[in-house]
Amino acid sequence: MAGKNTFDYGMDQYQVGKTNKFVKVLFYIGLVIWAVIDLFPIYWMFTFSLKNNEEVYGANVMGLPKSWLWSNYAKAMTTGNMPLYFMNSIIVTVTAILISLIAALMATYAITRIVWKASNLMNSFFMLGITIPIHASVVPIFITLSRMKMLNSYWSLIIPYSAFSLSMAILICTGFMNDIPKDLDEAAKIDGCGLWQTFGWIIVPLMKPALATISIYTFLQCWNELMFANVFISDKKFKTLPVGIQALAGQHTIEWGPIGAALVIATFPTLFAYIFMSKSIQESFIAGAVKG
Repeated sequence: MAGKNTFDYGMDQYQVGKTNKFVKVLFYIGLVIWAVIDLFPIYWMFTFSLKNNEEVYGANVMGLPKSWLWSNYAKAMTTGNMPLYFMNSIIVTVTAILISLIAALMATYAITRIVWKASNLMNSFFMLGITIPIHASVVPIFITLSRMKMLNSYWSLIIPYSAFSLSMAILICTGFMNDIPKDLDEAAKIDGCGLWQTFGWIIVPLMKPALATISIYTFLQCWNELMFANVFISDKKFKTLPVGIQALAGQHTIEWGPIGAALVIATFPTLFAYIFMSKSIQESFIAGAVKG
């Protein structure tokens, strides 16, 4: 009986192992399918950028280009004036990210680490910004910028982008800063550090995952934004990539190949930014899950 029971137990273990292996195979198949679905838009956009209108309109929508028209990229760079628009987007986006990071860190430090009566009220005030749709404020911001004579300048985009990114940035920073023990502040004070030294030497280095998350969030908000860039900027000298890509569409005919090439050019910085900062973003998600 003992031998039989041992055999049955071994068979049960074998069946469980077989079932787990089957479930694992199904799981990986699902991940592969999901990856293909996620990557297909990138593949389609890249192949679309190398086709002529005939292939784009239906002769060869999904397949590889019959003739690889790398000239579409040359047209996008010369006719579409992409280098200028690309540089404008970089200037606006990088400046908005820096302002958002600095303002969010300082505001969060004041709210969470410094004792004062209105800290909770001020935090609630900042969080109200999350409830305001960015495009619902186009008219009042346009009037304000017009009266301040700031239209058709980098600042007409940098200031609104930074302001509308600030609430989410503070929300992210607050969760991380609350998790940093306040004993570190007291230890730094005993060692002779002032308020700014504690902030710069102790708190900021511990906030790297949060800063990476905020940078990616702000980057996506600024890099892909079209409404403000289209309304507040009319001078070609300050136009950003989304407006430049929109301008590639002709009045009577549209060459989709150069537009696709411009989209590829505009997408690569986003991919590179996520690739280089993905580790920090994953760390921020893990930290948030542990705290939750």
